[in-house]
Amino acid sequence: MIYFDNSATTKISPEVLTTYDTVSQKIWGNPSSLHNFGEEAWNLLEQARQQIAKLMGVKPSEIIFTSGGSEGDNWVIKGTALAKHRFGKHIITTSVEHAAVRNAMAQLEELGFEVTYLPVDKEGRINPADVKAALRPDTILVSIMAVNNEIGTIQPIKEVGEILKDYPNIHYMVDAVQAIGKGLDDLVFSDRVDFATFSGHKFHAPRGTGFVYAKSGRKLSPLIDGGGQERTMRSGTENTPGDVAMARAIRLVKENEAATVKNEQAIKERIYDHLKQFDHVRIFSGRNAGFAPHVLCFAIVGVRGETIVHAFEEQGIYISTTSACSSKKHAEAGTLAAMKVPENEATSAVRISLGDQNTLADADEFNQVFDQLYAGFQKIID
Repeated sequence: MIYFDNSATTKISPEVLTTYDTVSQKIWGNPSSLHNFGEEAWNLLEQARQQIAKLMGVKPSEIIFTSGGSEGDNWVIKGTALAKHRFGKHIITTSVEHAAVRNAMAQLEELGFEVTYLPVDKEGRINPADVKAALRPDTILVSIMAVNNEIGTIQPIKEVGEILKDYPNIHYMVDAVQAIGKGLDDLVFSDRVDFATFSGHKFHAPRGTGFVYAKSGRKLSPLIDGGGQERTMRSGTENTPGDVAMARAIRLVKENEAATVKNEQAIKERIYDHLKQFDHVRIFSGRNAGFAPHVLCFAIVGVRGETIVHAFEEQGIYISTTSACSSKKHAEAGTLAAMKVPENEATSAVRISLGDQNTLADADEFNQVFDQLYAGFQKIID
């Protein structure tokens, strides 16, 4: 089996699973309990927080544990709206965000907020000048993803941050779910970014884990009220084994990050250079530094994306139709639509997303299988 769907989810690593199991079996007390057993769990949770903060170069108090990227996105967006609605109801985002951001924005629009959706160019990238032009006295939040989950475009996070330095009261959020372990930390944690969201299952941690980087001094209202956990910001009994395991997963990812990025880029380029030789193939991801090393989106024009996915599946190769979160809806990719890609090409789009376990041998096997499938598809498309 070749698993090329790592942007959808990753397999929990053996070391991380061992950590999760050990904590679940031995340190299962409630971190909020006053007795020693609870205190032991609390200390372990705080060690995990400190470890993540150190690896990310931020303060431990700036790491808030969540259940994943969708919760983090919803919390920062709606928490900002709740905290700052007296000062304004205007938000700026892009037209290529993940559904967690897009749908949260739509919900706020129903409540009377106004959202500006920035256009993108042919590579799916916004123009920072458009951010500046969209700013208003009542703007309270700018939300931009670091890496697009469908085609891998890296957005100009630092350039937008430079603009927002002149507007210190506006919250700046980055959806960094696809950026962790890809050599992009200096982008995500640039000094003007106020919030960044992360999801554990994207980097070999257990599902149901994640965290938000929340810069000190920035005010958010909680979405989940209760016992006051996570410094009153995210109530609910903490997922101690999951969060401790996630900290270990991040440490493992960071230890091998440079080699992983180099390997993923080499795999991507080998497949890219093979695909570009075919007349009916349209490649939407670039192979340059403006794109993340692990995402390659392409289409065999004239063949529906789900047909391509199932054809590779039959050969033991697992890919997806752009975003896995919406792939079963059989709709054209939102990012490609925003890029004004013709519908017949967008509905043919599929995504390869690489992980640290993939090899150049996987790329070679993919290319061989592609040749076989393309020959069969030519009966449809010629």
